[in-house]
Amino acid sequence: MPPPHHKQLKRQEIPNQARFLTFSCYQRLPLFRNNRIKDTFIDFLGSTRVRTEFKLLAWVIMPEHIHILILPKLPDYPASKVAWYLKRNSAIKIIARWKELDAPILSKIRTPDSKHRFWQPGGGYDRNIISGPELNEKIHYIHNNPVRRGLAAHPEDWNWSSAKWYAGDRNDQLPIDDINRPE
Repeated sequence: MPPPHHKQLKRQEIPNQARFLTFSCYQRLPLFRNNRIKDTFIDFLGSTRVRTEFKLLAWVIMPEHIHILILPKLPDYPASKVAWYLKRNSAIKIIARWKELDAPILSKIRTPDSKHRFWQPGGGYDRNIISGPELNEKIHYIHNNPVRRGLAAHPEDWNWSSAKWYAGDRNDQLPIDDINRPE
């Protein structure tokens, strides 16, 4: 029986169906306030993409959570395995760096059993995207998240999302996969 903080979600792995994933930082702390941390996560998003062969459709890093929209490569790399690689490896690297620096944030991310957590326990939010209009709505939602929160005036102004890629700015951007989205 899993610990009580784990939600019992039935995740469906359906070939050629996009997945909208959201992962929150431990206790919803703004662990992505620092731009270097955001950049480190982008590196892990890119390397996890190569390792698990998912198609990346949209993404954004917010101060206390991330959203990604992916098309997993099934059956080899279901969304759960992509999430595991991404969250595990990014947390190990970021926490190790904080330990090197003896960063004050370490006391805030210490669990009752004296371990450090970067991510909120559990699988996060996970939704299958079943139609073209829903896919487009999620891409719009992801890109407008920083605007809704007052972090940017326009989606393309936020450096830590795929909005610039969609706006045509390909410089220093994590490439987005074209899956010929229906309108």
